Amino acid sequence: MKWNLRMAAAERGIWKSTELRRLLADAGLEISAGKMSGLWTGTPTTIRLDDLDVICAVLDCDPSTLLVREPDKVAALRHEKAVGDEQAEHPPAAGVQPRLGRNRTRPPR
Repeated sequence: MKWNLRMAAAERGIWKSTELRRLLADAGLEISAGKMSGLWTGTPTTIRLDDLDVICAVLDCDPSTLLVREPDKVAALRHEKAVGDEQAEHPPAAGVQPRLGRNRTRPPR
């Protein structure tokens, strides 16, 4: 998912996070400056549905405006998993030695 808060805000003439924070506070959602900075500059790992509802009300938009699907990324993840599963089905050749890393000893026999 792509977090599209800045674009949605810009489309409504809101160019600064402090302005959006003030509008959210007016609507009853108090957000700390740090959390607002995270929402404004990056993609949140979590967001409460109640908070999302207030953000959508203030910006007069739907959640689909803020959360944009990225099907290409999903397809790439599926491909990576399929390749990883395929490699797991074929164990390494008998002549391959495991890398023990630095400062490791061989296990006792």
